[in-house]
Amino acid sequence: MEHAHNVTEFILLGLALSPELEHVCFLLFLCFYTIIMLGNLLIIVTVKSSKSLNSPMYFFLSYLSLVDICYSSVTAPKLIADFLFEKKTISFKSCMAQLFWFHFFGCTEIFLLTMMAYDRFVAICKPLHYMTIMTRSVCSFLVAVSWVGGFVHSMIQTLLTAQLPFCGPSEIDHYFCDVHPLMKLACSDTYIVVIMVVTNSGMISLSCFFLLLISYIVILLSLRTHSSEGRAKALSTCASHITVVILFFGPCIFIYLRPSATFSEDKMIAVFYTIITPMLNPLIYTLRNEEVKNAMRKLGSRKVTLIEK
Repeated sequence: MEHAHNVTEFILLGLALSPELEHVCFLLFLCFYTIIMLGNLLIIVTVKSSKSLNSPMYFFLSYLSLVDICYSSVTAPKLIADFLFEKKTISFKSCMAQLFWFHFFGCTEIFLLTMMAYDRFVAICKPLHYMTIMTRSVCSFLVAVSWVGGFVHSMIQTLLTAQLPFCGPSEIDHYFCDVHPLMKLACSDTYIVVIMVVTNSGMISLSCFFLLLISYIVILLSLRTHSSEGRAKALSTCASHITVVILFFGPCIFIYLRPSATFSEDKMIAVFYTIITPMLNPLIYTLRNEEVKNAMRKLGSRKVTLIEK
């Protein structure tokens, strides 16, 4: 497919900070990214090596951690490296690749969070049938659907954007390649593409968010019949899930469910869902969860015993 553009690379304006701040941010974001990698890896290792964490909830959680690692790795390393350079460039191909992977992992995460809500719904509203409904093959199928859904969504976004003509200027007012900042640089009418992009991204975020909302309302209503101990445990699990959902969906809906006018706040909001949320997820899921904390302690003591031997 021949592109009607003569832009071979884009210049990323980044977070547009003063040089002094850029060096501070380099260290700060490097710490954030390290926490994302270590926190999420710790969850994956704990779930995989712990016999007590074999329920579907933890099966989904380990995949969520994997997606978080991939998702933040699409934008964070480049952002961190760019803090050290005055001119932040990215080739056209790398830009499209970044756009693809960003939407692929982002959309997969949206679907995974929705699957996790379904899992909680079955666990709390149909406890007697939980193990027969949420079998390992059903869970694997739901995870596969999330990945395939993310792939299809991302292919549409990337193909729609890649076929736009870019003939300069080539400055992207962002720290990574996303649909809205790129639309502004296209030298043709992007109205139809914008509508398709908003429908694609926005409607996925919004419809999944409504599904999640409804499932949690049903869960909360059904908890009235539970014992106070059961209610407390269910509420604790759901609270951490709802927190993650709000942190992730809020910014997504704000960015993608509107025309492609870009606001100066967009970059800050993007930092939130590309870096802050993947960093907070492991904390939210472990701090509120005794089972995970106990499994981590056991894993830690096992490692210590092995070292001592």
